[in-house]
Amino acid sequence: MNISRLDYLLLFLATFAIVGALTPYMRSVAIKHQVMDSPTMSHKTHKDPVPYLGGVAIIVGISIVPLLALTVRRATGHNFMLALSVIAPALILGMIGLWDDVRNLPALPRFIAQSLAGIFTAFLLVLSHTVGTPTGSKIVDAAITIIWIVGISNSINFFDNLDGGAAGTVAVTSLGLIVIGYHNHQYFITSFAAVTAGAMIGFLLWNKSPARIYMGDAGALFLGVLVASLVVRLHPQVLGKVNSFAIAILLLGTPILDTSVAVISRLIRGASPFQGARDHLSHRLIRAGVTRPIAAVLLWILSAFFALCAILISMTSASTGHLLIVVSLTVWVGLFVFFMRTADA
Repeated sequence: MNISRLDYLLLFLATFAIVGALTPYMRSVAIKHQVMDSPTMSHKTHKDPVPYLGGVAIIVGISIVPLLALTVRRATGHNFMLALSVIAPALILGMIGLWDDVRNLPALPRFIAQSLAGIFTAFLLVLSHTVGTPTGSKIVDAAITIIWIVGISNSINFFDNLDGGAAGTVAVTSLGLIVIGYHNHQYFITSFAAVTAGAMIGFLLWNKSPARIYMGDAGALFLGVLVASLVVRLHPQVLGKVNSFAIAILLLGTPILDTSVAVISRLIRGASPFQGARDHLSHRLIRAGVTRPIAAVLLWILSAFFALCAILISMTSASTGHLLIVVSLTVWVGLFVFFMRTADA
């Protein structure tokens, strides 16, 4: 299926419009039914209750636009199944997240759901030979994919702790995927990345600081599985598996950094990694005197740096790619040390 630049733009604009228009409606629904994120826990940093259900608008936009586009283009059943293979696991976990937003589930059921989604997606990708960078062993491919999807879905969920932070970062990751996917003629990845970027920017109209609505676990878990699945399918066509794996990791370098800092600091304190606390990158930046809006912008810039490194690695020689990996890894480790040295709340 040939897709033009105009098609990608239309996918972006359609999802931007749908999510941007649906989000305020979901805000009113959340307020009516009191589905609110109240600052009743110690790790909450906002002062007043903020409506949830922004994730529903994101889920609807990202799920409907690709399927409508395929219908208009009279796509084959294979293309529909390919789209559903991305949407279905994310949708299932998004529904678990919505249940959590409404009923406040314990951490264990969420982790089990994430694991099941990871196992299902992993075997789906391995059996359909759509793993972007196969290792040559189906067992290893499945194990890496399960760990990746569970890890990234948790990372995006953990990272959603600042007005506009997660939405902006996922938007940056999606833009990086658009560039790499388009450069490598991977229309499937590029199309879904365009849809995701449009959804995130449409949602940011309402989620930027001061946020009028949150995406909640419904949006964060849906996006986590979706983005993780797209990245693991990406085949950047570079020499060397190290460069290829580095591209995937760098595209999500900031959420991975945030989760690493939070989880390791909790383990050092003897706390549960799943227990909420004010130890994320955003919390540490705010304690350092950075305002909430500027903290979000700094996280977007950091995400853009890692995404740019990923893009350059995908378009340069193997040796230049290795140099870029060393540079980006040095920056990542330096930031990890810097944030770990800042005091926990």
